[in-house]
Amino acid sequence: MEAQAQGLLETEPLQGRDEDTVASADFSSMLSEEEKEELKAELVQLEDEITTLRQVLSAKERHLVEIKQKLGMNLMNELKQNFSKSWHDVQTSTAYKKTHETLSHAGQKATAAFSNVGTAISKKFGDMRRK
Repeated sequence: MEAQAQGLLETEPLQGRDEDTVASADFSSMLSEEEKEELKAELVQLEDEITTLRQVLSAKERHLVEIKQKLGMNLMNELKQNFSKSWHDVQTSTAYKKTHETLSHAGQKATAAFSNVGTAISKKFGDMRRK
């Protein structure tokens, strides 16, 4: 008896198989005709409220689009603004500044090295022509 009472008092949410059992249960035979009518009326009222809320949401979304159009905002502009802000945030970050400085220095050294190699090759070709 205590095990049955404990099952009725559980506070844990229903899990898979329990949900299936509850969903397939037929509670209509346990309700009086008056209760059934009240529930049907409540169901109709809830469906009407949901329909009204969907219509209100749709109207608000249209209004939002109109305001954005008046302000010259569109998806492409928003993406550009987001990208610009993100790029600015990256450029002002310490990691970016250090990386930029390091790569710039490395680029200068690479340029000098290539210049030296180019000069050496030119000199070799010049020596080969003279011989």
